[in-house]
Amino acid sequence: ARDSTGAQVVGITGSVGKTSTKDLTAAVLARTGGTHAGVRSFNNEIGVPLTLLGATDDARFLVVEMGARTEGDITGLCAVARPDVGVVTTVAAAHTGVFGSLEAVARTKGEILDGLPSDGCAVLNADAPDVMGQASRARCPVLTFGDQGEVRAQKVVVDDSARPSFRLESPWGRIDVRLAVHGAHMVANAVAAAAAGLFLDVPLADVAAGLTEARLSPWRMDVQRAPNGLTVINDAYNANADSVAAALETLASLEVKGKRYAVLGDMAELGEHAEPAHREAGERAASRVDGLIAVGANAAITAGAARDAGLVKAEVVPDAEAAACVLRKWLQSDDAVLLKASRAARLEQLE
Repeated sequence: ARDSTGAQVVGITGSVGKTSTKDLTAAVLARTGGTHAGVRSFNNEIGVPLTLLGATDDARFLVVEMGARTEGDITGLCAVARPDVGVVTTVAAAHTGVFGSLEAVARTKGEILDGLPSDGCAVLNADAPDVMGQASRARCPVLTFGDQGEVRAQKVVVDDSARPSFRLESPWGRIDVRLAVHGAHMVANAVAAAAAGLFLDVPLADVAAGLTEARLSPWRMDVQRAPNGLTVINDAYNANADSVAAALETLASLEVKGKRYAVLGDMAELGEHAEPAHREAGERAASRVDGLIAVGANAAITAGAARDAGLVKAEVVPDAEAAACVLRKWLQSDDAVLLKASRAARLEQLE
């Protein structure tokens, strides 16, 4: 399938933001040509081939998300997809229980750079030292994004629905962008997508339009408002310390007439980082919510940290069904609730 296509392939990896960056990049590239991207999080040894096989014969661009659980996984996926452009969103403490260390995570994400062609491009997060530490592996030009990058966002403003607007600045020019997706942390993903699009000759105006039109895969910063005013943020597909922090900031930035609640489930596969990560989540939640429901094996750590930080209303429950029972007692019209956990918690059932 890869040999049969003349499409340029964009491979996207990183500890956080892969799927959202994939969705945003596909929306940008689609402005100038037929574009096929993986659905949801089809990012492993099954999902990547399925993405290639699903492409139409006339596709101009393929956007492939690449995940990893052990060192060598990205190398294997690149052998199949052979990306022309490689994007690394960031390196964070995700799956460290499997990888063993943050350094191993960085090395693995950097594998996407090893096989890039000399006329390709490595799109790297300038604000992430662990990402930039892998830059020398690329034998092609490097294009950076982020606050310290060549492609960056300035004058970021978030509206009362947590949708960001910003001035996109780049070597190709500058333009105002308004995102339809929610969360200030989506700006970094949008800027990464813009960098990939600009390298692939998407005009600046089309980059901005594509970012404005982009929609995300299910259960990722999906903000829904019920007729009675209740707001639900369903970000329940996956979680690590960084994404939980970003989700809580999004909840805090929403204009809400009632109270704010969070349902936080386990962050899986963190190994020795699990206890401090869950404690930090509870401490962060304490100053941003009126009530917390902690779900799963690490719930006592999360809720205990929240109580220690001054949050009176913090419950520990074993599963999503029990969380639903508590929510039925708590939620009123005009409240807002965040659902956030690793996939195994299945918090999307609460929506």
